[in-house]
Amino acid sequence: MATNQTSMKPSGLAWRLVRDRLLTEDQATTATNEALRRHEPFVKYIVDQKMLDSRQIAIAASHEFGVPLLDLNAIDLADMPSNLVDEKLIRKHRALPLFRRGNRIFLALSDPTNSQALEEIRFNTGLATDAVLVEEDKLSAAIDHAIDAQDTTMTDLMDTDLENLEIAGDEEDKNDDADLNIDEAPVVRYINKILVDAITGGASDIHFEPYEKYFRIRFRQDGLLREVANPPLNIAGRLVARLKVMSRMNIAERRVPQDGRIKLKLSRSRDIDFRVNTLPCLYGEKVVLRILDSTAAQVGIEALGFEPEQRELFLSAISKPYGLVLVTGPTGSGKTVSLYTALNILNRPDVNISTVEDPVEIQVPGINQVNLNPRSGLTFASALRAFLRQDPDILMVGEIRDLETAEIAVKAAQTGHMVLSTLHTNDAPQTLTRLANMGVAPFNIASAILLIMAQRLTRRLCPHCKQPADVPREALLEEGFTEADVEEGITIYRPVGCERCNKGYKGRVGIFQVMGISEAISRLIMEGGNALQLAEQAALEGVANLRQSGLRKVKAGATSLAEINRVTKD
Repeated sequence: MATNQTSMKPSGLAWRLVRDRLLTEDQATTATNEALRRHEPFVKYIVDQKMLDSRQIAIAASHEFGVPLLDLNAIDLADMPSNLVDEKLIRKHRALPLFRRGNRIFLALSDPTNSQALEEIRFNTGLATDAVLVEEDKLSAAIDHAIDAQDTTMTDLMDTDLENLEIAGDEEDKNDDADLNIDEAPVVRYINKILVDAITGGASDIHFEPYEKYFRIRFRQDGLLREVANPPLNIAGRLVARLKVMSRMNIAERRVPQDGRIKLKLSRSRDIDFRVNTLPCLYGEKVVLRILDSTAAQVGIEALGFEPEQRELFLSAISKPYGLVLVTGPTGSGKTVSLYTALNILNRPDVNISTVEDPVEIQVPGINQVNLNPRSGLTFASALRAFLRQDPDILMVGEIRDLETAEIAVKAAQTGHMVLSTLHTNDAPQTLTRLANMGVAPFNIASAILLIMAQRLTRRLCPHCKQPADVPREALLEEGFTEADVEEGITIYRPVGCERCNKGYKGRVGIFQVMGISEAISRLIMEGGNALQLAEQAALEGVANLRQSGLRKVKAGATSLAEINRVTKD
């Protein structure tokens, strides 16, 4: 091989330089073969060796091949579309994207004969490629600037100890990932910092979102999404690949959604789990991490936000030896935390508790927890059947989604088991009609269900900066406060914002509609009563709906009227 290389004769640009008497034939031959031996471009070699000036080479190449010559100093490097071409290809071929016009990309090259660069970038981007000739020394500086800029952006956010966070899942085989640079220190530390910031900021979810011209990271804090970072778009693939390796996903698969988990060890006594999901979008993969903090289910029932009578009803229902307790509400309304609060109260050495969820979000010692796996035939219904053969006392079903699961849960509740589950309905009365519409017999509904609890989470006002709001009497009455409330002279507070909170709010508190199944409600169910009739009967029995519960929180100064209006609708 060495013999073949030393016998190479100058061609292309090298031969033009010989004809222009800028290099001798021997110099051109030596430079050609030495560049091949070093695996670097011919132009870069002769510039680095100071054999010729970059300007001389560029002028000669422009005349020889008819390629326009551009002064890179006249280009604003910040406007170049660096996200279009992978960093590895830029370094390998010394080809820097300058701008895009429709389906064509224009590449800065110091050697216009580098057809391999044009072809490989065309293949990887799906765009037609055109060469623009530039001087080698200016190209080197521009490439270094474009690539170093992304690391500078990340480094500004780093803390020096973030590399040492212990993350389960890092023991994956990284041989296939070497070319992605996903394990280099800046990427590792950047991702770790985002995870730690989300935990310390009380976020429930982290969103990594690629768009055509930018990439953003958002945290869901106190129920609302907030943008926290805009890393360079050209590192989006590295960030996503790093997350996929951490959560043990297939990094080569980008066409279908994937699910995974990450365990972050903050200290000897505290681990945080992340449920990870990827979704292919127009401009890359969106990744969402749900933060699963097992300490959230150990806050105690007093911290959930129950009114005293609601707490007593809930505790009374779950303490029964058998029956069905349902918690309803939209995604993110705190249903899982409420159920696990109940399970922690019931979790004793003398009872057998089993749960099936999609997936298990909070891991609790002493409870037999099962992850749903429909592909292998493990559904809510099949898991419930298996539980009933394992001598259970208490069962928890992540969600009742179909008639089969509903009927098994009802039968389990009727045969001596306490069953806890969730449904997606707007309030407690609608849950009863939803079960009937599924096909559950009215008699089974009336005999099995002990209690239905609808809930929402509302942001809690910051105690350090909240201030009284001046609301006219008529406005208070229109919002739903009673004449007695207004006559008492209630004080309503509004958010202000300080360094201790997030725009005037800090944390969340639940509002609840807790409806026990009385004889009158059971009779209505048996007679086929609709949700409106059931709601009227519940109101007659003193059951506060979600709006009324929210107004009580406003009256107590826990939240604002605007926040209650956001989460409840009449």
